[in-house]
Amino acid sequence: MLNIPLWKRIIIWGLCALGLLTALPNVFYSRAERHNDAVVAAEKAGFETPDQAAARALWPSFLPSNVVNLGLDLRGGAHLLAEVRVADVYKARMDGLWPEMRRALADARGELGGIRRAPSDPSELRIQIEKPEAMAKAVEIARGLASPVVTLTGVGQSDLEVTAEGNQLIVRLSEAERAATDDRTMQQSLEIIRRRVDEVGTREPTIQRQGTNRILIQVPGIGSATELKELIGTTAQLTFHPVVGRTTDGNAIAKPGTIILPSIDEKDVYYELEDVPVVTGEDLVDARPDFDQNGRPAVHFRFNPSGARKFGDYTGANVGQLFAIVLDNEVISAPRINQHIPGGSGIITGNFTVESSTNLAVLLRAGALPAKMDFLEERTIGPELGQDSIDAGRIAAVVGLVAVVAFMIASYGLFGVFASAALGINIAMIFGILSTIGATLTLPGIAGIVLTIGMAVDANVLVFERIREEMRTAKGPARAIELGYEKAMSAIVDANITTFITAAILFFLGSGPVKGFAVTLVVGLVTSVFTAIWVTRIFVVAWFDRKRPKSITV
Repeated sequence: MLNIPLWKRIIIWGLCALGLLTALPNVFYSRAERHNDAVVAAEKAGFETPDQAAARALWPSFLPSNVVNLGLDLRGGAHLLAEVRVADVYKARMDGLWPEMRRALADARGELGGIRRAPSDPSELRIQIEKPEAMAKAVEIARGLASPVVTLTGVGQSDLEVTAEGNQLIVRLSEAERAATDDRTMQQSLEIIRRRVDEVGTREPTIQRQGTNRILIQVPGIGSATELKELIGTTAQLTFHPVVGRTTDGNAIAKPGTIILPSIDEKDVYYELEDVPVVTGEDLVDARPDFDQNGRPAVHFRFNPSGARKFGDYTGANVGQLFAIVLDNEVISAPRINQHIPGGSGIITGNFTVESSTNLAVLLRAGALPAKMDFLEERTIGPELGQDSIDAGRIAAVVGLVAVVAFMIASYGLFGVFASAALGINIAMIFGILSTIGATLTLPGIAGIVLTIGMAVDANVLVFERIREEMRTAKGPARAIELGYEKAMSAIVDANITTFITAAILFFLGSGPVKGFAVTLVVGLVTSVFTAIWVTRIFVVAWFDRKRPKSITV
């Protein structure tokens, strides 16, 4: 007999209510999105502005607030394809190796004679030896500075390749080390770009490695490709220098061991600084926007233990002296050291706005890119194009929904009404799940949802047609309904498993929008099977218990 245990009814209605509740923020998309942005911004900054408080109040905090993220093709944004100059890292490695190599060779000066660096390709180090007959000794010394390659494919190989040509010693990175260096450079570039993009609060950016040295960057919601390039390309090298003097002569010649840099805030003011910094941004572990004692925007920073020790030692020994904070070769502040600062933290003040202090903190935390990048493609997708796509998708979904509902009601009468109601719950559950898992909706994703609307009633068609058949042989309508659901189950499961396999292949082998389509298709499969089998059944059982009909028309 038709009967659904109470605990099953509670679970079914509970899941339906949860789906409707989690989908609700998408109905009030703008309000929920502003609420979420305000909450995230306040958590990052550690304080809340009046505007953020007003935006947070737009959505009740006790309700779910996650919304479906809109992809680049729906929200608009910027698209970049960048090529990383991995060869820059080879040059940096050779430049860094030269002092160490010079010291090692200088220890054998009596045997080798004089040594000097000869002009060479940036990816190699050529050292001219005064006594070529001692080249074997030079090669032995150079090879002594090599280290094992730290990768699985480079086991047993060293990082340096040392050869000789005439009176020149030639040092290059080995092939295994180049491959490892390329991989590290790409991984580091990806991570830094991701941190820089994520820190400014953009939603669901796509940052992927393509090939050996290219990176695809798609950021929805950002104003233009130029803005994205500025965000990615800014270096933000932070250093702290002792101040030697101050001048208004921009053409003054720096004394040996010093540099002259302009002030970023004071017009025609230049600072003469010791060229070796006391501590650099590499020792920085945290930087965040803050306010100074006068309530003006500033940036609070904190060093690691090594940087904190150097910073504390210097401030303790130089109380009363000026100390310059330099960002990208411009002095942004040169405060006087009033006391020993042992904690390794401080604050950068200047003519900041809240936005500029936030951006500076982001850049300081992200660090510098390991190599320069060339942008091969850049596109800006306007929000109008995305809105047109959303409108077109909405029209397609509404037309498809109306057509499906009309067909089901025309074909199956009251049972078609039950299927249509379940279809509405199904759509709400799809959006609820996509919102909960933080999925990104793209144009192919909309296509997946529209396709799901048509497929969702497949199971109902199978069940209802089976009920019609059972009505001819069964002993009553209750038994026909029960057998209809039971005997249609295997066909429903088989049909959805085959679609699931296809969606899984699309997900694992596809990328970007194709994956988005696969995700919405799988989510739609799960919810459509649930609503078609259990939600329509609970509707039918509730109606049957109430009406107790002697016969039914399907």
